[in-house]
Amino acid sequence: MTDKIGSFEYGEPVSFVVDESFAQERVDKILSFVLDNRSRSFVQGLFEKGLVTCRGKVIQKNFRPKAGDEIEFTVPEPEDLEISKENIPLDIVYEDSSLLVVNKPRGMVVHPAPGNYTGTLVNALLWHCGDSLSGINGVIRPGIIHRIDKDTSGLLLVAKTDEAHIALSAQIKEHSLDREYLAVIHGSLKEQKGTVDAPIGRSAVDRKKMCVTDKNSKNAVTHYEVLEEFGNFSFVRCLILIDFDIKTYT
Repeated sequence: MTDKIGSFEYGEPVSFVVDESFAQERVDKILSFVLDNRSRSFVQGLFEKGLVTCRGKVIQKNFRPKAGDEIEFTVPEPEDLEISKENIPLDIVYEDSSLLVVNKPRGMVVHPAPGNYTGTLVNALLWHCGDSLSGINGVIRPGIIHRIDKDTSGLLLVAKTDEAHIALSAQIKEHSLDREYLAVIHGSLKEQKGTVDAPIGRSAVDRKKMCVTDKNSKNAVTHYEVLEEFGNFSFVRCLILIDFDIKTYT
């Protein structure tokens, strides 16, 4: 089987040979397997920048190599950040040289996006951490491993090194890192405990929103327990197991 690549140096060519089990598969799918600790958008970015080659020629993501073909790619140095550092107070509950855990307040956007280029968690982290943030997720999301919505409060892991980013992302992907939330929902549930298992993808009606859909979706599982009921509202505990890269929300 084609080997996975755990680490590499920025700017240095990395290569692997396609074996029989991956022959004639789309090369972007092969590279996603080889770089299983990197996001789908990270892999797609390599193709968009012309950084993937086969037989000495730049290839596109839909190229289908033969068994024995050598694929070579280069990961560029992280770009210089053009996002402003802002002295925004942060509620940091833990920090060491590799990571920090921050309690994001309701109303704060995690990373810059159209309509929210300032006042984000990333702006605040750049002020607090300076240059000590992982560059894996690029210039817009330095150190960001996962995210929660603007109007949701809760703890977020932030990577200060690429090594920590890779390790924590792998734990989230493998579901070996639990994520638990408390939520107030409208209405009552038929069962006091249960599981919601429904695929989530981008809405075809509003591309800024996610929805339950079978088209271009990923598996998403939420285990819940009702803790208390208040008339038309319920207080629930949720354990989230979600099987896609959090950057697909942007």
